[in-house]
Amino acid sequence: MKTILLAAGLILSTGISAMAQSPSFTFGTKGGINYSSLKTKDDLSDKNSIMGYQAGVFSRIGLAGFYFQPELYLGTKGNEFLRIEDINGTNITANGKVKFTTLDLPFLLGTKIGPNKLNLRFMAGPVFSFIIDENSSFAQAFRNIADFENYKKQTLGLQAGTGVDLGNLTLDFRYEAGLSNVSQSEKYSPEAKFDSFELGNTVIIKP
Repeated sequence: MKTILLAAGLILSTGISAMAQSPSFTFGTKGGINYSSLKTKDDLSDKNSIMGYQAGVFSRIGLAGFYFQPELYLGTKGNEFLRIEDINGTNITANGKVKFTTLDLPFLLGTKIGPNKLNLRFMAGPVFSFIIDENSSFAQAFRNIADFENYKKQTLGLQAGTGVDLGNLTLDFRYEAGLSNVSQSEKYSPEAKFDSFELGNTVIIKP
């Protein structure tokens, strides 16, 4: 009984302490690079990563060791294709490339280990991407099999990663997995989803 009361008291005091803490708020700018690729359904074509960029802003609201971090940034994603599979299952060597400029809006939940100015963080959450520009070029072999130049204007993905805070500088490494089909082709319906690795640096303006 004493052990139970002691444990209950400890949990209660911890909860009261957490509730009594004032939330912290920071915001800043961010920039970085990513390596993205576009995976097609049933390996209709190959995926070869291309390098892109990210630039935007973020805010972070923290309380009791956890934080919520919405972001808004401009970035590029895409893929380079070197082959296409025809209706008979034969691989045809052909070149194609697509590059998107997107406006990305992640909503991340995370936790950290260590004080505000020197810590290790872990985060995950959904990301909404809005395609604002598309630049593509495909060999005729791609056009004969699927409509590779017909894409939706928005996609949904999931980001997860880790990061460190060093004073007013932060460094994040994330993986983004596509959850929605970006292709809206009616000719062959090649399901295509983004995958990307991101390395970014942020500067906290308001600590």
